[in-house]
Amino acid sequence: MNEIILISVYIFVLAIFVGFEVITKVPPLLHTPLMSGSNAISGITLVGALISAGAGSSQAAKILGMLAVITATINVVGGFLVTDRMLEMFKKDKKKN
Repeated sequence: MNEIILISVYIFVLAIFVGFEVITKVPPLLHTPLMSGSNAISGITLVGALISAGAGSSQAAKILGMLAVITATINVVGGFLVTDRMLEMFKKDKKKN
């Protein structure tokens, strides 16, 4: 059991470092398309969080699942708001015509 926890922590820390390196190397021009892909991944995370919250056998599992649902929902909504705001910057102003 301890080996599983140790491997999980190792993978989590490795994902943090890889994610940081990937995100810092993204040029601003590619941010919007990548943000859309990120929103799709966050949607998948939300589905997994819902399954986790619904299938929780203990009270702790239900609470952690619900926290995952809340966090994933905030991530999805925030991602769409940021993407919408960035796309708004590229639209031409109709008042200048």
